[in-house]
Amino acid sequence: MGEFELIERVFARRAAAVPPRAGIALGIGDDCALLAAPPPETQLAVSTDMLVEGRHFFPEVAPNALGHKALAVNLSDLAAMGAEPLAFTLALALPPERARDADWLDAFADGLMALAQAYRCALIGGDTTAGPLAISITVFGYLPRGQALRRDGARAGDDLWVSGALGDARLALEALRNRIVLSPAQQAQARQRLERPTPRIALGQALRGVASSCIDLSDGLAGDLGHVLHASDVGARINADVVASLLQTPAPVTAQQRYAYTLAGGDDYELIFTAPPNRRAQVETAARQAATPVTRIGGITAMPGLALHDAAGRALAGSFAGFDHFA
Repeated sequence: MGEFELIERVFARRAAAVPPRAGIALGIGDDCALLAAPPPETQLAVSTDMLVEGRHFFPEVAPNALGHKALAVNLSDLAAMGAEPLAFTLALALPPERARDADWLDAFADGLMALAQAYRCALIGGDTTAGPLAISITVFGYLPRGQALRRDGARAGDDLWVSGALGDARLALEALRNRIVLSPAQQAQARQRLERPTPRIALGQALRGVASSCIDLSDGLAGDLGHVLHASDVGARINADVVASLLQTPAPVTAQQRYAYTLAGGDDYELIFTAPPNRRAQVETAARQAATPVTRIGGITAMPGLALHDAAGRALAGSFAGFDHFA
């Protein structure tokens, strides 16, 4: 199958099934997509993520799950800003054997476009080429002007919250690397979190005007939170035992492993955010509206740095750095 036949047969017809939102003047099929200029009361939010075989996913991952995750990680960035999805572009490098595998392509596109349809996020263009398998998506969203959830708004005294569960994706990764042994049921539960993360779009929008800062967790809680602390020029104190309790998959792991997976595991795609203590009720309301559990795990301090302690208040031993692509 040639490049243009691939685009038309695999992607264009599926893209046509996603109802476009207002603001998309021209979608897939021309030299450029055309987006209407945003109204003065709104802003565009734009983010790009790339997934590379052997670095971000195993070669044997199910193509449907890979399509889902490729878009989910981008939607998670929109969620962290409190934005509503609008559209995305897809740049796809395919080895020749993948380009000839119609079943693989169909499954990948099905996983990708099922998530796109769930969030009414239209595919409006992109590119395909031969090469090592790599997927690059640029996503566009919008939000009310001045209401973006940013990294630089945390203040001393704020509560520190996280959504959902943590550490299960890292647990799956360790099992796939044969470093731990899980039962088939445990493996399936953990892999669901690794390969099919849920972007917290509804929660991000519900937190506009409530949270003082926010970031999504892609490289591990300790590492990603560090970006917020740096941008806001503050520190944080975290109850690591509360964080460790957010590992949902029952698994034969040590306490130290549980700390490592939840504090520095990566691939969680949850939201970590701050809010003043007098907004706790509003945070809980936002969580109910979004049907997403949230947990208060600590607070923001004036003293820079991240302090980790256990339930008894003892300082936690060990280093919990986030993932670094070039480390």
